[in-house]
Amino acid sequence: MTIGTIELIQGLLIAFLLVVVLMPPYIRFARQVRFGKHIRVEGPQSHYLKEGTPTGAGILIVLVVAAVAVLLGAVGADTPDTYSPLGALLGVAALGAFDDYLNVRTGDGIRARHKLIWQIVVAVLAALYIQRHFNIDAIRVPFAGDVVIGAPLWIIFAAFAIVSTSNGVNITDGLDGLAGGTTAFAFVAYMIIALLNVPHQPNLALLCAIIIGATVGYLWFNVHPAQVLMGDSGSLSLGACLAVTALITGQIVVLPLIGLVFVVETGSVILQVAYFKATGGRRIFLMSPIHHHFELSGWDEEKITVRFWIVGVLAGLIGVTLFLASIHALA
Repeated sequence: MTIGTIELIQGLLIAFLLVVVLMPPYIRFARQVRFGKHIRVEGPQSHYLKEGTPTGAGILIVLVVAAVAVLLGAVGADTPDTYSPLGALLGVAALGAFDDYLNVRTGDGIRARHKLIWQIVVAVLAALYIQRHFNIDAIRVPFAGDVVIGAPLWIIFAAFAIVSTSNGVNITDGLDGLAGGTTAFAFVAYMIIALLNVPHQPNLALLCAIIIGATVGYLWFNVHPAQVLMGDSGSLSLGACLAVTALITGQIVVLPLIGLVFVVETGSVILQVAYFKATGGRRIFLMSPIHHHFELSGWDEEKITVRFWIVGVLAGLIGVTLFLASIHALA
């Protein structure tokens, strides 16, 4: 089908409304079965009030996205560019849902090593499919064009990007509304890129619009004070889907810019751990990820979230601008 502005708005609104309608019953159900988040003891004390907040809403987000995508024809025999993003979304969501379950029932999630193995498996499968289906062996560098690195190296690079982005969004998911908002802004950027790409990718743009709608619907209930949390089923899967979307558009190099918040959050953890080990216990930040540093510095949770949203919006705008400038320069 031909996809235009009306179809994009339709997909966004349908996904938004479905999540808004279905989330209250989910929250009630989660409370009845006591499916609530366990707050880590080493985190900020202000977060102890969030103990027991219904979690695992990522599964609802993912199911709504998949259902609306099929309903509106964003995925089908003639739309192969949406197979991998949806596959990564569903595959990593299954891992995240199991991790959420273990966190609620035992207080501990899946071991980091086992979680990483599953992420790598899904990432490699997605990378293999993308490489073979689209015959990609190069990375598109802004203003330089395609830099050929060969299929094997591209698969390794793609898998690394998927795992890194998945974990980056997961690390960012530590304040009410933070991961949901920044992820939605990142998908807005890639929706625009898919629409303006050469060749155009309208079905991928529609999938992005559906994800934006579902994520904003979740934010209706997740802004501070949060009534529900997405859990790993949402943050890990949305991050993986974002990376796959970037790979299919060919604009993976601008992902660290569009997803700047995720990069900074992840980088703060890496720096903190490395400095702690190198100095025998000294710290750069009061606590990592960096949003906790700002919390302990006296910033209100809402202020941190909104300011990070602003950074996410500006980073997305700069990323899209870089993409457009590169297209015009290479035309």
